[in-house]
Amino acid sequence: MPVDFTAIDFETANSSGASACSVGLVKVRDGRVVDRAYLLLKPPFPHDEFSEWNVRIHGITAEMVAGATTWADFLPDFRAFAEADWLVAHNAGFDMGVIQKTSEAFAIDVPEHPYLCSLQVARKTYHLDSYRLPSAAMAAGFEDFSHHNALDDAEACAAIAVHAAKRHEVDDLAALARRTSVRPGALGRRTVREQAAAHGPMALQ
Repeated sequence: MPVDFTAIDFETANSSGASACSVGLVKVRDGRVVDRAYLLLKPPFPHDEFSEWNVRIHGITAEMVAGATTWADFLPDFRAFAEADWLVAHNAGFDMGVIQKTSEAFAIDVPEHPYLCSLQVARKTYHLDSYRLPSAAMAAGFEDFSHHNALDDAEACAAIAVHAAKRHEVDDLAALARRTSVRPGALGRRTVREQAAAHGPMALQ
């Protein structure tokens, strides 16, 4: 079914949610990918130490982001890319937490978006032994991508949301959330208030 949204994925330098070191964005219109964006990010001090564990996972080092843009500088481009979209992420609480904590670290306003977790949607759509992104993406017909590359992960996440919408015969993410009984989340104070007013506090993650 023709759904519109922006899928997003972050990699972080360490265990801090404010240590975003890369971001991948995939814009979906009418159920098709129409735009992609990827860039390295320089984490804000004091969240800028790169842990050996995280580097082993995603391969990004402090040297690689030394001259990179920051989330604060990228935010206008993010707003232009995502527009007023619903955001989709796999294990969305992590990625939305990165947006919130990194924005707070830079003392800038948190972007306003409703969001949906493709991990939770996958649990209500497929019967799998594992619902990690590679397994869920394979169930959606999206294979052979580089897991922990933020752009590839965002595209895999987008494929899950598009495939799930088709399977559940819905044409927007609000309907997908209702059909799968997955509670949508809200990012930003205004969006939190609006969702609470429309659905009550139990509608929010």
